[in-house]
Amino acid sequence: MRGKKINDTFARMYRSSQYRIWLWILGFFTMLVTFIVYRSKKGKDDFAVMKEKLRDELEAQGVKEKFLEDALLQVKKKNEYFKKTMSDSELKKQAKAIADKNFEQLLQDKAEEKAAMSGGSEVTMVSCYAELMEKVPFAVASVIISFPMYILMMLFMRPMAKYITERLFLMIFVLFGVTWLVFTILYIAPMDAATNILGQTATQEQIDTFNRVYGLDQPYFTQLVNTFKNLITFNLGNAYKGNEPVMTAILAKFPITMKVTFSSMIVALVIAVPAGIISAIKPYSSFDYIAMFIALLGLSIPNFWLGLMLILEFSINLGWLPATFQPGNWMTLIMPAIVVGTGMSASIARMTRSSMLEVKNSDYILTARAKGLPEKKVVLKHILGNALIPIVTSVGMSFGVLMGGASVTEKVFNINGIGSYIVDKQFIPDIPVVLAGVVYISFVVSLMNLLVDILYAFIDPRIKSKMKNY
Repeated sequence: MRGKKINDTFARMYRSSQYRIWLWILGFFTMLVTFIVYRSKKGKDDFAVMKEKLRDELEAQGVKEKFLEDALLQVKKKNEYFKKTMSDSELKKQAKAIADKNFEQLLQDKAEEKAAMSGGSEVTMVSCYAELMEKVPFAVASVIISFPMYILMMLFMRPMAKYITERLFLMIFVLFGVTWLVFTILYIAPMDAATNILGQTATQEQIDTFNRVYGLDQPYFTQLVNTFKNLITFNLGNAYKGNEPVMTAILAKFPITMKVTFSSMIVALVIAVPAGIISAIKPYSSFDYIAMFIALLGLSIPNFWLGLMLILEFSINLGWLPATFQPGNWMTLIMPAIVVGTGMSASIARMTRSSMLEVKNSDYILTARAKGLPEKKVVLKHILGNALIPIVTSVGMSFGVLMGGASVTEKVFNINGIGSYIVDKQFIPDIPVVLAGVVYISFVVSLMNLLVDILYAFIDPRIKSKMKNY
């Protein structure tokens, strides 16, 4: 049973051109032996002999000529419709290609149908692999030598693991693509890092030395390759200003950004979800108008202005809260969380309201109420539960953006987070820091996209059932 499952998985993977390449890369020994056996049997089996006889029969019946006539007529009508002119040789060449393709497809279908009736089958890479795996020495050697291929097959067997692996693999291309794009923009930018750091009074010799030390005097492709090497080895280099390791600096600022993000998200959800639910249950009521007006204000008021007003009132006038961020003092997170959370709560509240309004009048909601279910259960389980997909998407994307750093808010409250760190360095431009920041933000946003997509499967049973057949 296990062997049949492995053979079926191999067959499904081999039919995919992308996975076929990875089968060759990760299981070269197994694929090479299978290919040698396949080539030695190809064209010499009963199926091949029967297929050639069937080919002669179909050609004798004039099937190929009929296909050619139909294809020629099809190409002529197509050219007439699009008013295109084509020479007779090109016309016949295109028609012959279509006819040959149709003839080969018909031949293959009839051969497979005849083979199925007689109990035979065509020799393929898949059939050769299944035949070889029945031999214990080959199976053991294949698993030992080509174990990466079987790890890939195990992931392929599990839909969720396969989906996550594919998304993570795609994330690698996204990171390299974003790195290339940002590096190219910084390379052609008119700003001179050496002059900005050393000052306008720096001599040409000092500028040349700076460029040589940091490799800025090298050609574009050399610098790009070195940047990709650093990305692969997780060596993000040293900052031009201060010469501090970029990775160490980002890791040091990551906990601060996490604290601001989570506190802001808590404020946003506490305000947005109840406001969105009540507005959806009582649309066009006084509460709905007031809540949506406040949400509009939350979207419109700039974060820096709101932050300054909070500092003026609660720090300077009343003296209740610290004006700037202090590590270890949780009270310093209150005002930044309110500034960021209120702006985020506005969009989440509007998304909650609109999503619930779409679900509110559905037939299954009317059925739930007709059954006598409590209104609280109808609202929270049936209406909100079925409206969660857009809400989770909005929350996940907002969370990913915040993890990249709320640079404006961090500047207002003197928070030494990732956002303000990247913004400070981009005007130099401190290329290693800017590239590291972009890679970090791209990774966080891609990871949040993946987590949101996985959450879909737990929220909506329909998506979960589709994932099983992925």
